[in-house]
Amino acid sequence: VQLQAFGGGLVQAGGYLRVSCVASGISLSDYVMGWFRQGPGKEREFVAAASWSASAAHVVDFLKDRFTISRDNAKNTVYLQMHSLKPEDTAAYYCGAAASGGWVEDDYKYWGQGTEVTVSS
Repeated sequence: VQLQAFGGGLVQAGGYLRVSCVASGISLSDYVMGWFRQGPGKEREFVAAASWSASAAHVVDFLKDRFTISRDNAKNTVYLQMHSLKPEDTAAYYCGAAASGGWVEDDYKYWGQGTEVTVSS
């Protein structure tokens, strides 16, 4: 099983970035897919999660006006669209697959390696 996160990079404040996570060895339709992030010197924090049908998609309150999670089960891919990026969004972004729940790290069975997002001021 492998989750491959990619799409990070350097972007100016106010910009847009989409990070993606492609799974192999599992079918994403069997899992809740989520994104967490860990900024420099900070603990990993929950960003967003979506059920297999995306009917239950949740972005943490302080990001929900700028971030969106979506998934394409046919492509075994989950996305995180990030608008109006701020320097405080600088972090490594990790995708994960959870059998249920999805709001806390302990729910996750599989993790990707992380993709770095740097927002310059």
